[in-house]
Amino acid sequence: MTMEAGPKASGASVYTIGHSNHAWPKFLDLLMQHRIALVVDTRGQPFSRFNPQFNRERLKESLAGGEIDYLWLGDRLSGRPQDPALMGPDGKPDWARVSSAPAFVEGIARVASLTEKPVTVLCAEEDPRRCHRRFLLTPPLMGQGLAVLHIRGDGRIEPEQDIRAKERSRPSQLDLFS
Repeated sequence: MTMEAGPKASGASVYTIGHSNHAWPKFLDLLMQHRIALVVDTRGQPFSRFNPQFNRERLKESLAGGEIDYLWLGDRLSGRPQDPALMGPDGKPDWARVSSAPAFVEGIARVASLTEKPVTVLCAEEDPRRCHRRFLLTPPLMGQGLAVLHIRGDGRIEPEQDIRAKERSRPSQLDLFS
């Protein structure tokens, strides 16, 4: 696939979702509620001992039963990269290195190129504020001109722009020594 040049047209969007510990019917309902046509799995290790309904092959098969396509890009867009060169001295991912890696850039371009139909980026964590979907994937997706919309476990949509506005409007922490 060729890389797309420049940002997407205004109005294009990408959803994100965390499978959490939802039962399969609940998760499928969340996808159907937002007319998701494609799930892009960004988990580097696409399996769950505690939630086997979200193991890669089972998930792919179950999504197909709901007429939803599945694409695994965890080798490019995971929050837990396997390449030691992408790790910091503390052994944790170095997000600057990860986000500039050619495979990551290609993965973001691929997601951006698929937004003609409703697409969601999948990980395990329900709350986007605690997931790499938000702090690693969202900035470059927005840089592609896409609106990022987080599907929450209760079905509501939380636009990234609203989360950012709330963060900017919070008063800074009081300093006891001022």
